[in-house]
Amino acid sequence: MPVWFFLVLQVSSIACAIVGGVFLAFSDFIMRSLNRAESGAGIEAMQVINREVLKSVFIVLLLGLSALSPVMIGYALFNLGGLIRILVMLGGAIYLVGVFAVTVVFNVPMNNRLAGSKSTSQEGLSYWASTYFPDWTAWNHVRASASVAAAICYLAACVAMVQASLI
Repeated sequence: MPVWFFLVLQVSSIACAIVGGVFLAFSDFIMRSLNRAESGAGIEAMQVINREVLKSVFIVLLLGLSALSPVMIGYALFNLGGLIRILVMLGGAIYLVGVFAVTVVFNVPMNNRLAGSKSTSQEGLSYWASTYFPDWTAWNHVRASASVAAAICYLAACVAMVQASLI
């Protein structure tokens, strides 16, 4: 087992955990706080957050892991065996489906629709209350769980590699 792959796996585990932590913060208290803010203030704050996140370290981790996951899956498929192969492939698949696909298919379209809403309009307030807040948060729970599950898979693969003395 090349040391570089072991290092990539460790960094990926940490990065997945960080991404999961950000999602957890949103699911646990940020979205509830925005929902309880004065009329329209939560919408406006989320619109700002959605613009600022595109210039953050978080987006680099989110998209970097999305690009790295297929590479790790491919490497595991052709170069690893047994439990380690399964853990790396599972971690990559969980991240791609539970984080990246959910983000692209559900959260980003809702963010785009919210971006076009006026925070003080009845339409914007209605969209926030009936769709955005409950649905975005529910899908964010999925992303948080998937990020943590991928981190656990990668970490378990690292432990299995050490135990098998593959590095």
